[in-house]
Amino acid sequence: MITLYGKAASRTSRNLWALEELGIAYKHVPADYLKGETKTPEFLSINPAGKVPALVDDDVIMTESLGMNLYIAHNYGEGTLWPAGKAARAKCIQWTLWAATELEPPSVGRLIEFVFKKEHERDLKNVAALVERTKAPLNTLNAALSRSAYLAGPTFTIADLNVAAVCEYLTRTNFDFTPWPAVQNWVTLCLGRPANQKVNAMKVAT
Repeated sequence: MITLYGKAASRTSRNLWALEELGIAYKHVPADYLKGETKTPEFLSINPAGKVPALVDDDVIMTESLGMNLYIAHNYGEGTLWPAGKAARAKCIQWTLWAATELEPPSVGRLIEFVFKKEHERDLKNVAALVERTKAPLNTLNAALSRSAYLAGPTFTIADLNVAAVCEYLTRTNFDFTPWPAVQNWVTLCLGRPANQKVNAMKVAT
């Protein structure tokens, strides 16, 4: 059984979402970095960096949330989150790395400005710069979603989950998706899935 470490109100939410989509049994240990629970000897033996999320599955130990989701999908989501056919699977890998390198940096920057800073502390020049940095990735994403309902084909896969999980940072900071209608519709559809809504309830509970 997979054991997943990290409170729901963190990047761990991405992995909880994947596990809930698949409906498989797992153990959730809501290790809280704010309480020092990721700096204990026990946790550091799992992730010496002292960060969440972390995953243990028998003799497999993993960190890095988006990579963990590829592992979960590949090993437990055959035919669902992990689609059939090498072309579709290649898209899952491609879009996951794209999310990490192209979309997440400006999205996290925006989250820092709007969520972790008080309004009077925000760097408005940085906010404007982040908007500009976000436009090119969203152009790419909108073009892909204008050709296909989902990123790896006609059905929801781990490609969509991983990219939508990053887009959630933008929705949380009231980013205006109006110029990218295909993205706007797709984000609403993905984040509204029952599995993600269940994870959102976990965030509130913690």
